[in-house]
Amino acid sequence: MSFQIGIVGLPNVGKSTLFNAITKSKVEAANYPFATIDPNVGVVAVPDERLAKLAHLENSEKVVPTTIEFVDIAGLVKGASQGEGLGNQFLSHIREVDAILEVVRHFESKDIIHVQGSVDPQRDMETIGLELQLADLQNVEKRLESVQRGAKSGDRDLVIKKQVLEKYQAALNAGQMANTVSLTDEEKEHSKDIQLLTNKPMLFVANQSFDLAKKEFPNAKCQIPNAITIDAQLESELSELDEAERSEYLRELGLKDSGLDKIIKAAYQTLGLITFITAGPKESKAWTCTKGSKAPQAAGKIHTDFEKGFIRAEVIQWDKLLEAKGYAGARSKGWLRVEGKEYVIQDGDVVHFLFNV
Repeated sequence: MSFQIGIVGLPNVGKSTLFNAITKSKVEAANYPFATIDPNVGVVAVPDERLAKLAHLENSEKVVPTTIEFVDIAGLVKGASQGEGLGNQFLSHIREVDAILEVVRHFESKDIIHVQGSVDPQRDMETIGLELQLADLQNVEKRLESVQRGAKSGDRDLVIKKQVLEKYQAALNAGQMANTVSLTDEEKEHSKDIQLLTNKPMLFVANQSFDLAKKEFPNAKCQIPNAITIDAQLESELSELDEAERSEYLRELGLKDSGLDKIIKAAYQTLGLITFITAGPKESKAWTCTKGSKAPQAAGKIHTDFEKGFIRAEVIQWDKLLEAKGYAGARSKGWLRVEGKEYVIQDGDVVHFLFNV
């Protein structure tokens, strides 16, 4: 399962530079607004040492990591919801993403202009937040116009949908995000097709200039809760190195993880995702599923027939399989467990599904 993350922010905050770095792509990263007019999509393999080690153990012919799609969106400016800059052309590109990654500029530079004249992270975040809210409000009001007519006829589904839209409308008019709205279970069922930007999980990147002499990031002017601190330009330089050189350079800088590693960890945590693995001589592959998924639902990520005809699953944690030096050793030690339909898949599980066709 691949999921999408839309990268947003004001022009010249480092969005395209970051996108280039983490996807090793070469879209234009120019010193003027709207260098990226059409959305650029990059598919990134999720680094996973567990998969690599299991593939080596099984001498797999093919190794398939799980992936993330990053969508680089044109810069959003104040007034976009009213048509400024690229207006809602920008907003339409992130309706379908699973999460939004907002890049906030913290670095000073005489060479890179700021569309609002100065670097002010808090103001920039408020600008982006307001434009997303206004775009959602327009969407909600448009939907309400069409739903209200049907609701007057007494159609229960439309009556419930009208209630949901009115709740969203009230919150957005009050300057709140759609994700602050509390819905009943019935209302949640009727809100699934209402794609609101401020209902999506948000990740924040504080784009700072890493101090190479002190080997640290400077204190941010704006404290963003749970922000991922990254130097997009440094990440761009790291992306040009091979794996060994990159790891060595990170060690020299005193950094544990690359920017991509930080983003992936934060995305998985925010979206509530985990990874399980299927490993064998033909192929070792990583799969992504929602935390709390039971074995049949996880099997369905491989193929819908696996879920429909699920019988049982053979399960072992990846490190125990390595310790046992393979499935034969795991069976002899009694470490390979047989689990049924109620088993909840754990991160790092190596699974073999048995099913009826």
